[in-house]
Amino acid sequence: MQAVTQESYGSADVLHMGNVPVPEPKANEVLIQVSAAGVDRGVWHMMTGLPYLGRLAFGLRKPRNPVPGMDLAGTVSAVGSAVTRFAVGDQVYGSGRSTYAEYAVAPEARLAAKPAGLTFAQAAAVPVSAVTALQGLGKTGRVQAGQKVLVIGASGGVGSYAVQLAKAFGTEVTGVCSTGKMDFVRSMGADEVIDYTAEDFADGTRHWDLILDIAGNPSIARLRRALTPKGTAVITGGEAAGNLTGGMNRQLGALALSPFVPQRLTMFIGAVRSAELEDLTGLIDAGSITPPLERTFPLDQAPEALDWLASGKVRGKIALAVG
Repeated sequence: MQAVTQESYGSADVLHMGNVPVPEPKANEVLIQVSAAGVDRGVWHMMTGLPYLGRLAFGLRKPRNPVPGMDLAGTVSAVGSAVTRFAVGDQVYGSGRSTYAEYAVAPEARLAAKPAGLTFAQAAAVPVSAVTALQGLGKTGRVQAGQKVLVIGASGGVGSYAVQLAKAFGTEVTGVCSTGKMDFVRSMGADEVIDYTAEDFADGTRHWDLILDIAGNPSIARLRRALTPKGTAVITGGEAAGNLTGGMNRQLGALALSPFVPQRLTMFIGAVRSAELEDLTGLIDAGSITPPLERTFPLDQAPEALDWLASGKVRGKIALAVG
């Protein structure tokens, strides 16, 4: 089958098209004919091998898995012997491995039926980003209706879902983004938008019950300054925090400080599971959230798609059209 492959870490020019064997599903896995695959920061990290700490999982000197990609949407082609929830011909979406290919495998526990009202490209733009937003606000942030919520990085893939989800949960939402993306964040439902190039959310004049910091790098002190006395800050990501740890030092520092201050400072690493996907399907079907898909690239333009993502110009999500 045709697939995007890489033999070394680096910028997008390490990606090229190649022929690889069709994978065989294990007992608890599903083989999917991929129609579309999502493009997100996780794929970029695996492509570049950054931060270096991530190579403990990706492969120390070169990618352990030569075909990138996690998010996918497509049609079940075969199922493992222990799979009970899906059958050949079902349309599904979720998270697998090596999804930048004509076929990919995914654990049954990381898949759900594709929302009927979405295209494959829209569905492929949901799993990692939307689940991360849902877990950050819900399980980790313990969001409640009536709260004031601040989303830092509101124009990105996770952030654009977080704004929509926070509104769906009945909160008052403020998004932080750059000047050129303020209209996009408002279109996602934000009640207020802060242009970080002109305003400081942590100037002490406003306070939020819950802050979701996505790939931002404000100090813990600045986050605390923007919280209410008993507020919660949830940190995930940190794209400009250096090549060694990728911001994990800031996240671990927040955890270490949290027991000694009245505010709750925490972090999490998102993981796609069927239960969250099914929750998102319900919200999508109800019209509460819409995949903010800006652009779709063909599979053989995966390098251009990753370059576009890295440029910082993306509003919301992009995807690859595979089949």
